Amino acid sequence: MLVYGKNVLKDVEPKKIRRVYLSENFHDKEIMHYLSENHIHYFFRPKNQLDKMVDRNHQGIVIDMDSYEYASFEDILEEDFIVALDHLEDVHNFGAIIRTCEAAGIKSILVPKDRSVRVNDIVMKTSVGAIDRVKIVLVNNLCEALRKLQKENYFVYAAFMDGEDYQRIDYANKKVLVIGNEGKGISNVVEAITDVRVGIPMQGKVNSLNASVAAGILIFQMNR
Repeated sequence: MLVYGKNVLKDVEPKKIRRVYLSENFHDKEIMHYLSENHIHYFFRPKNQLDKMVDRNHQGIVIDMDSYEYASFEDILEEDFIVALDHLEDVHNFGAIIRTCEAAGIKSILVPKDRSVRVNDIVMKTSVGAIDRVKIVLVNNLCEALRKLQKENYFVYAAFMDGEDYQRIDYANKKVLVIGNEGKGISNVVEAITDVRVGIPMQGKVNSLNASVAAGILIFQMNR
């Protein structure tokens, strides 16, 4: 996997880095010291070669690292609070939700394999290192995974615009929060097995929030 940027370099575990490519005019002494100190192999390349590697603002540094390793479903069954993403598509939202989960102490996120976000270079950069402290689990069928969690005494809360006021709900000790697709919201099949529909009352003219913003509000309230 190719990722990029100075901050990302320091967020990735050195042992996961295969090699680093630097632009020919790269002179950041702190970065150079970091590479040397951690015995990371690096090579200088013309800037136009780096531009072809990643179509982003790479800041003169491209990191070739091991592919992201997803966790298994069994790894998360000891967690009290799990976040599930119902076919979320925006990788920036995904990265922001990962950061929020890490900040709130939530260690597990469920993501369906089909028609959904995956961990890529943008997610790595947007999550700003939080992804190494949160388990991402890919599941073949989100509904099936949620049913399994319900059998393990988890309550499934799904975010809806017209759901019950999130501030008035007495949340279960073991819970899953489902955040829906940016345009379509929660799918019908997930809605059918949801235990509680939870919503954020709107006071202004805007009738909905960005998925990652809504997730942040609900996560911190449910985690109180």
